[in-house]
Amino acid sequence: MTLNESLFKYSLRLGDTSLILAQRLSEWTGHGPFLEEDLALTNITLDLFGRAKSLLEYAGKVEGKGRTEDQLAFFRTDREFFNALITEQANGDYAKTIIRQACIDCFDLLFYSELAKSKDNTLAGIAQKSVKEITYHKRHSFSWVIRFGNGTDESKQRLKKGFEEIWEYTGELFEMNAVDEVLIKEGIAVDLSTLKTNWTKEISELLQSAHLTMPEGTYMHTGSRKGLHGEQLGLILAEMQSLPRMHPEAKW
Repeated sequence: MTLNESLFKYSLRLGDTSLILAQRLSEWTGHGPFLEEDLALTNITLDLFGRAKSLLEYAGKVEGKGRTEDQLAFFRTDREFFNALITEQANGDYAKTIIRQACIDCFDLLFYSELAKSKDNTLAGIAQKSVKEITYHKRHSFSWVIRFGNGTDESKQRLKKGFEEIWEYTGELFEMNAVDEVLIKEGIAVDLSTLKTNWTKEISELLQSAHLTMPEGTYMHTGSRKGLHGEQLGLILAEMQSLPRMHPEAKW
């Protein structure tokens, strides 16, 4: 695999992960538990869409086939998407959405803080901007996990149930393949193995604050690095891509 091919697939993977998570979170717009929180989550969603746009735009330039970020977002099939599986899981109730977000925010802050040191100036620039945003995202999601875990019996049970449903998708966040190997040698990509210890420590401390325990020996789902997904992604894309596919020449 060439350096250019690896850089394209890497940028695409990062862009897809931000895009699909943003699409999932956008389902809460207008349905948040109260107005201020509705707006807070919507703003987080917009940050993710912005990051996805930048990453997919860069992926298109690296590919060199003239595809724009919109074409990459709206005219690929599910087998051509490489987003982390955790991002496509159904929102469930607000507690599940929040605990999923906390796990991702914790990973993202560690990841993009390292990517900001990349020898690829474009990725480093996107990462530097993202770190500022993710710092807020993490503070928001962590505070809500603690609030749910120390709230009513119902909030604790909902948080526990949501955590149990998303935990088995967290292991995939740290998977690497040939794409990572090529770019790590060039000082471009992040060695994900160096992030896991700190991520596990931070999530463990968060769970303790919310009176939850981290399970051991859980089977972890995998497949997104190869474009393998569950039916959830197909449903997301059917909704997200329907209008652009119906009117591919439309200008907005």
